[in-house]
Amino acid sequence: MRLLLIEDEERLRELVQQSLVRAGFTVDATGTAEDAQAALSTTQYDVIVLDLGLPDADGITVLQDLRQRRDATPVLVLTARDGVDDRVSGLNSGADDYLLKPFAMPELIARLKALLRRPAGILGTVLEAGNISFNTADRSLTVGGKPVMLTPRELALLENLLRRAGRVVPKTILEERIYGFDDEVTPNSLEVLLHRLRKKLAGCQFSGEIHTIRGVGYLLAEGTAS
Repeated sequence: MRLLLIEDEERLRELVQQSLVRAGFTVDATGTAEDAQAALSTTQYDVIVLDLGLPDADGITVLQDLRQRRDATPVLVLTARDGVDDRVSGLNSGADDYLLKPFAMPELIARLKALLRRPAGILGTVLEAGNISFNTADRSLTVGGKPVMLTPRELALLENLLRRAGRVVPKTILEERIYGFDDEVTPNSLEVLLHRLRKKLAGCQFSGEIHTIRGVGYLLAEGTAS
């Protein structure tokens, strides 16, 4: 799940970004409306966390521009403005949720996952294929009923393949969903990551298989649960 974090306070931005990455998100972080607009013009995000008090523009303008382009990406407004009028303005401008500062990180993460579980969202609670089961809420994975430990990036790759099980997922799409702007990515980064994932799943006797569709992408074949 790729998330755009728009927060001008650098220390808070870094802390939130680190927590969201640990929660399984791929996070691009920016501190200005201009940089946010540039990111939104080139990348499709699953959810956006938007601070209203940006140094170069009111965050509401970013939100309004997004909705005027008919972009329905869920937006959680994060702000110190605690007036009722401010909350109403944000919600009327197209925000999906509103969280006041200071806040607890577990609540922010829970609210984001709730947004992604809505009918138009991407987050089903449990993803299954063959004898594999992945709980997106607590990021726990079992194969054949036994818990399996993967790195956050391996989990992100597996999640994207599970969401499209039985269909080819283009390599470019996987790279976009897994790696953020600040990540160092080589031409074979995804192949190396996939190799590690295949090896770990094989060691757990995953009943399915991840196929390489040369020149296109990858396909997770479910197999059968045992």
